[in-house]
Amino acid sequence: MLNFLPGSVLFILSLSLLIINTAVWGSLISLGGLVKILMPAQGARNAVTTVMNRFMWAWACCNGGILYLIAKIEWDVQGLEGLDKNSWYLLISNHLSGFDIAAQTYVLRNHIPMLKFFLKKELIYVPIMGLGCWALDMPFMDRTSPAKLKKNPKLKGKDLATTRRACEKFRNMPTSIINYVEGSRFTQDKRQRQDSPYHYLLRPKAGGIAFTLSAMGEQFTNLLDMTIVYPDAPEDILFGVMNGKVNKIIVRINALPVPQVDATRYFAESEYRVEFQRWLNQVWAEKDQQIHALLHTNQNVADSAARQNHTQAS
Repeated sequence: MLNFLPGSVLFILSLSLLIINTAVWGSLISLGGLVKILMPAQGARNAVTTVMNRFMWAWACCNGGILYLIAKIEWDVQGLEGLDKNSWYLLISNHLSGFDIAAQTYVLRNHIPMLKFFLKKELIYVPIMGLGCWALDMPFMDRTSPAKLKKNPKLKGKDLATTRRACEKFRNMPTSIINYVEGSRFTQDKRQRQDSPYHYLLRPKAGGIAFTLSAMGEQFTNLLDMTIVYPDAPEDILFGVMNGKVNKIIVRINALPVPQVDATRYFAESEYRVEFQRWLNQVWAEKDQQIHALLHTNQNVADSAARQNHTQAS
């Protein structure tokens, strides 16, 4: 709607609106956290969490409204059929930008439960953010370092037990947990440093999702493999979106069976871990081919449209 404005004006406008949107809904969610602290009954806490999830849904909707205001974005989304807001999902995705979370929550907001992240325990002490994430029932993890395990082998298995306790509340509340298995946003520099075998992806790390599956795998309805592509975006995708320079976002979602992970074997047997990593590498190889096909098809469509426009102009 306002994409005719100069990029600098769009950036200031979008930044202001995003800050206001996050501040308003983040404050309400944090207030819900204070209410939860005062409620001793788990049932009452669950009711507050439900309201907080609606606030997060509203945040995602408002992000979509801001995008509609500042840019003319074409959403090319496939794979939402059959998803259910009353189910449990583990979602894995490639990671390109700080904008990914806003795009993914917007696309999925009416199809699966609002996304949750495993967070480091230290983040709970961050003002507003920590309380807000706690109000949304996002699990805070205190991971035991390899050095501590070496000093005290009795701590082995403690992380898994902690994760299971943190996820116990999800047994009766439909939940979606997202994991960016690359561990970092993709850049060509990172790809080259890793010597990644993929053209558009970093090497995936199996430990995070194996840990999640071993803790609560039986609860998940499906594993969702999500691919997000910005075919015409500049190198800095978030900056490009805020300047109204991104015209298309492609999302593909593939529902896979939930892999079964035996916690005892995974943490004790190297061959078992290698086999799980091979499975994830294959998923990533297919994702890399999919991204290549999506970019190639999009370029052909753009070239065809350009030729047609040129012919009509002549």
